[in-house]
Amino acid sequence: MTRDDWTAADVPRLDGQTVVVTGANSGLGYHATRAFAHRGAHVVMACRDMKRGEEARGELAASRPSGALELQKLDLADLDSVRTFAETFADVHDRLDVLCNNAGVMAIPRGETEDGFETQFGVNHLGHFALTGLLLDQMTGEEVRVVTQSSGVHESGEIGFDDLQSEESYDEWGAYAQSKLANLLFAYELQRRLDDEGIENVRSVGCHPGYAATNLQYRGPEAKGSRVRKTAMRVANAIFAQSAEWGALPMLYAATEDVPGGSYVGPGGLMNMRGHPEVQESSERSYDEVAAGRLWSVSEELTGVEYDFEALADASSE
Repeated sequence: MTRDDWTAADVPRLDGQTVVVTGANSGLGYHATRAFAHRGAHVVMACRDMKRGEEARGELAASRPSGALELQKLDLADLDSVRTFAETFADVHDRLDVLCNNAGVMAIPRGETEDGFETQFGVNHLGHFALTGLLLDQMTGEEVRVVTQSSGVHESGEIGFDDLQSEESYDEWGAYAQSKLANLLFAYELQRRLDDEGIENVRSVGCHPGYAATNLQYRGPEAKGSRVRKTAMRVANAIFAQSAEWGALPMLYAATEDVPGGSYVGPGGLMNMRGHPEVQESSERSYDEVAAGRLWSVSEELTGVEYDFEALADASSE
């Protein structure tokens, strides 16, 4: 049964486990990293900005966690960076126990990644799709968890297969919603494919933070140079949002509690925007297996990353 009072203090000991958190230098990723490290995990902080990453690592180290903190560069807007990160990780670590696909961008003006993808779709979905596939070989432990961060905004999302990169038409919130729906279609499809291959040691779980106050909300207004929108967002955060520390709880719960693969975890309080984490239902579109399979194929084609489930099954059974 889901407890209605679960907090970061309930994260079990993680001694000997290796955890990767993307976007670990701020917001939800920062607080998740802190919780993992204080429970004994070796946390690889996967950050785009190494200066900010080093500052965050210093702050976290000052809190004297029992685990270790390692900083590696990862730019999800550049597939070469994703591949380099995965190669470096494999050179240093022989296994991965938890992967938190957390980093993202939200409601920004249209731009493109290094590989020519619309930025929100490229960073939020394709970058994490590639990263997960490239780290698959290291997921050989007894209980591995892949946690993919979505958003309640996914409920308004649609996958525009005829214009995935929003070249014909772009709406910043529509593109964000598409990317967050893609996160869940990916998380659920990954679990289905693991099940089909008889891989029982890896679970794929989706989550969302509710309405949490992080720097993510300010990037869109900053990119547009809109002081009015930034001020309005700051006021809304102060009145309605829960803290980033509380917003990280669904990700921590999804990563460490005994939830079924293919679950969706979010805050169980007012309108699912705040409160203690619980297993929930996502939108009807997120469970569309046809769309999920099509998105998977397109993602493989765009990223050049194919998942070798057969090799993982063989390695996990040894």
